[in-house]
Amino acid sequence: MIKINKGKRFQQAVDAVEEFLRKTKGKDQASSHNSSEEKNRRNSSEERGKQSAGEEKRKASLSEGKLKKGTGEGKKRVSSVSSERGSKSPLKRAQDQSPRKRGRPPKDEKDLTIPESSTVKRVMTGTVAGFKWPPSVSEPVKDSDPHFHHFLLSQTEKETGSTSIQAADSTAVNGSITPTDKKIGFLGLGLMGSGIVSNLLKMGHTVTVWNRTAEKCDLFIQEGARLGRTPAEVVSTCDITFACVSDPKAAKDLVLGPSGVLQGIRPGKCYVDMSTVDADTVTELAQVIVSRGGRFLEAPVSGNQQLSNDGMLVILAAGDRGLYEDCSSCFQAMGKTSFFLGEVGNAAKMMLIVNMVQGSFMATIAEGLTLAQVTGQSQQTLLDILNQGQLASIFLDQKCQNILQGNFKPDFYLKYIQKDLRLAIALGDSVNHPTPMAAAANEVRVVQMCVT
Repeated sequence: MIKINKGKRFQQAVDAVEEFLRKTKGKDQASSHNSSEEKNRRNSSEERGKQSAGEEKRKASLSEGKLKKGTGEGKKRVSSVSSERGSKSPLKRAQDQSPRKRGRPPKDEKDLTIPESSTVKRVMTGTVAGFKWPPSVSEPVKDSDPHFHHFLLSQTEKETGSTSIQAADSTAVNGSITPTDKKIGFLGLGLMGSGIVSNLLKMGHTVTVWNRTAEKCDLFIQEGARLGRTPAEVVSTCDITFACVSDPKAAKDLVLGPSGVLQGIRPGKCYVDMSTVDADTVTELAQVIVSRGGRFLEAPVSGNQQLSNDGMLVILAAGDRGLYEDCSSCFQAMGKTSFFLGEVGNAAKMMLIVNMVQGSFMATIAEGLTLAQVTGQSQQTLLDILNQGQLASIFLDQKCQNILQGNFKPDFYLKYIQKDLRLAIALGDSVNHPTPMAAAANEVRVVQMCVT
């Protein structure tokens, strides 16, 4: 109606609009058809995905939650992975994750990244962290034998490094010391030397002995020792030769005198001086021994005749560390503990300090006992009180018991204690360090020596 009443141009315009509308309608219909087909395809795909997820879930339950390996696993859908992930513990899932390929992950794999679970954190910081892992092969393992102790004690001393302490009562599994196969020599069979040699022989060492008074060797010959005619002969026929004499003069004469140690020293021969002397003396002896190609170790001992007989001495060693290790079975036989103190001279200084403390202590104990007596106090009660306090020790008890019982048989001669006090005072003077208590004890010893 509109087209009839209007002009020709208007009619053409209307026709064009109608044609445009028909074409647009046709496209919409086609688009709607395509959309319907796409929807059908999508629904079909989702149905297949659900079937696949169900199949994967069934497989996962049959395989007890273990994930399949391979590159194809990375293309599983989120629903499939979620079903598998639910069947595993957080720690196991973290362990089962395979490394991704380098590059940007596919869009459908973005949700596969499993963040670190708080449960995993608790496990790693709790139960696992508290677990003590067994030592590796390279780590040292402490010996389970209660009789065996070997350890190092760090000590901050000038140029001495660490102090090695070796328990000398170390025993093998069968309960006995394994003696070294080296030939052992021993010079000096006095109060200390006699007990030392006896224990060396008891523990199976091959020992050659020499003493200035030859008759003292007879008992040890009967026990299996060999006799050396001179110090030089003993040193030349043995691998390691020990010596234990009374004072610095005797130590020098033994090495430097006629048919002395030095004449038997050749490259590789070892000499161990166990005498309590000053650092200057032992340094001089070390120099002459080493100048002939020998090896030197100082090893003075702390103890008395009874401790020597019992094999319970304390050995303080310094010098050749390798020689110290070679003497291990010997030190185990003669003592309960051995200390390695570094360079030559350190053991002599330490030994003098130890004996200074011991000598001063005994002088004070003697004064206390006599003061208790003159004031009407019981000496035995004094000893009992001391043994219940901080001064309690085997040394205190044995000494005091001997005094109370009237047993004054010496297990360490007074002249040797006085000698050690004098050397300790000289050591203090050499470094301008006063030792008034040791000096007072030394005066007491001098008076005692004059009286006796």
